[in-house]
Amino acid sequence: MKNSLKIKIDYNNIDGFNGYPSDLMKEYVQSVEEGLDVEKYKSLFEAVSQMKNGEYKTRLSDVIFDMVLNADIRKGYKYNEPSELKEIKALRKPHDFSSVMPDRETLRKKLLGAWTGRACGCLLGKPVECIRSDELIPLLKETDNYPMHKYILSSDITDEVCSRYNFWLKGKCYADTVDGMPVDDDTNYVVLAQRIVEDYGRDFESEDVATAWMKYQSVYSYFTAERTAYINFINCLTPPSSAVYKNVAREWIGAQIRGDYFGYINPGEPEEAAEMAFRDARISHVKNGVYGEMFASAMIACAAVTDSIEDIVLGGLAQIPETSRLYEAVVRILDGYKNGVSVDECFGIIHEAYDEHTDHGWCHTIPNAMIVTAGLLYGGGDFGKSICIAVGMAFDTDCNGATVGSVLGMRNSIDGISECWKKPINGKIRTSIFGSETIDIEQAVDKTLEHIV
Repeated sequence: MKNSLKIKIDYNNIDGFNGYPSDLMKEYVQSVEEGLDVEKYKSLFEAVSQMKNGEYKTRLSDVIFDMVLNADIRKGYKYNEPSELKEIKALRKPHDFSSVMPDRETLRKKLLGAWTGRACGCLLGKPVECIRSDELIPLLKETDNYPMHKYILSSDITDEVCSRYNFWLKGKCYADTVDGMPVDDDTNYVVLAQRIVEDYGRDFESEDVATAWMKYQSVYSYFTAERTAYINFINCLTPPSSAVYKNVAREWIGAQIRGDYFGYINPGEPEEAAEMAFRDARISHVKNGVYGEMFASAMIACAAVTDSIEDIVLGGLAQIPETSRLYEAVVRILDGYKNGVSVDECFGIIHEAYDEHTDHGWCHTIPNAMIVTAGLLYGGGDFGKSICIAVGMAFDTDCNGATVGSVLGMRNSIDGISECWKKPINGKIRTSIFGSETIDIEQAVDKTLEHIV
């Protein structure tokens, strides 16, 4: 008897974070920015992207992916952006600065500040994650919070206020409705990194990170490049192939939010922090996506041993290629700050360079790293002012608030974070990590100290 069972794929039900045929124009923009010689095929990208979801669109998108994978760098492209550590190191510009290693008790306070600061910055931006500045700024003005200087509260969000915005404001995690930091991928990754170091040691490999991702969280806890990489792991693609295969988000912000813990456990050792960050980032990202995590991790390592914001930023940059778009963009913010560019003018520079109204522009590593840099510089070392500048510039609000909060929390220590910011966190972080649903920050700091050589 003949088996009549037929396998049928529902092409309209493909995961939104892993639908390469639907993301072909994002692939095109990403490829052009990387310097790949694909502009002559723009009409092909457009034509296939407009096809109805189905077998033929999928097959043609496979051909386009193969073209991208094998494309040459176009003539005249001015950046040199490798994704291998040895090549990255060869293109760095060193930065030496005066540093003082804190004693153990001071370091503990700094780590407590870093863990708590990350949660505070994340919570500040979480209710307005995905909002665009053309609605964020009017919302802040309407709620007497412009320039931003405090948490957005549920009491600010009346029915009348909500009626004036397309962005959904109801039922978000507002600071007056939480007891501890709510579940968020930005804080999940710090806890997950600690678990990785605990399980595999400081010499963990990229494959260990991939295994830990599958072991400790559901696929639904990952987004954009991370979701694609996770699915690639399941399909037996190992790093670094897992970062490349049909991954249009390969330079997006996902890795930049994952590197904090490697800075925590390498105080005063930015190179070591960046190398750990590299091993983590390469499972899901390439080029500037990888550099973003290395930059953030190295900044935190520097923040443990210096109060100079400029040295913190330059110490982070010293771990990524001077020949990269990310390096150039961060230096642009730094130079502007030193030459008297105002914070409002800086806002305009960032928004002119990247379009927050596209997924690619909004979520790319580079504009968000520019915002992190701006928050650090224009905040002048003041914790609250710095995270508010970062969140108030829009783009990926919770990610940028978290990174700035982490750097400044390390620099200033827990004593440098006002009670108004710490109170909603209440010393706790909720996560979606199996077996670590609620984290006591004090205990997490004790474990962090054990991981420092």
